[in-house]
Amino acid sequence: MELLTVDPNQQLIPVTENEDNEVVVSGRHLHEFLEIKTRYNDWFERMLGYGFAENIDFAPITQKRVTAQGNQTTFVDHALKLDMAKEISMIQRNEKGKQARQYFLQIEKAWNSPDMIIKRALQMSNQKVIKLEEQIKLDKPKVLFADAVDSSTSSILVGELAKLISQNGFKIGQNRLFDWLRENGYLIKRKGDSYNLPTQRSMDLEIMDIKKRVHNNPDGSIRTTRTTKITGKGQQYFINKFLGGVM
Repeated sequence: MELLTVDPNQQLIPVTENEDNEVVVSGRHLHEFLEIKTRYNDWFERMLGYGFAENIDFAPITQKRVTAQGNQTTFVDHALKLDMAKEISMIQRNEKGKQARQYFLQIEKAWNSPDMIIKRALQMSNQKVIKLEEQIKLDKPKVLFADAVDSSTSSILVGELAKLISQNGFKIGQNRLFDWLRENGYLIKRKGDSYNLPTQRSMDLEIMDIKKRVHNNPDGSIRTTRTTKITGKGQQYFINKFLGGVM
């Protein structure tokens, strides 16, 4: 939170800015300034009787402090919006209450001045730019992958998938990828005609398919080969897994 640009010598009660760009006042600071003799928790409970609502007029804040004996204790403060702080000040019906109310009116006027409105708008704009830049950095690998998939929506070989994963920041070779796919149930690891072909799981997920080719042998016989291919959906599936640190 940022302190308002009020002369420190004129800051009767500290004011801050909450996450919604609203001016708020510490209930305990106000209680102290008003020189209320009643214990803070009891006094605040009594003030709530005037119809103030949590998360509308104020927000509770749990804080920690160290006692003189070195023990850590927790206590509850309240961030009061200006309207609530002004009304509470009026309720006190004494000179301190009047002084506090006049002070909050001064703060309100300064907060709504053209200069402050422009300043807040610039701050909010800068915060949005920073968040956007951070999100772009987080999304960069996904964007690179999306571009790669868009440029080639056809199925690719496992070796080509290994290259694609490496281009997106996770270094892995073809043989290591084959091992990983078998160990994690995507390729059949049982030796035989089905070795390195997609498991039923991979077929159900539509992340792999089988490319069949018919070859004519010199002796006139026909030979059929089956090759595992990674679909466009599968490329996205495996890239996201490896970028997410599955290894």
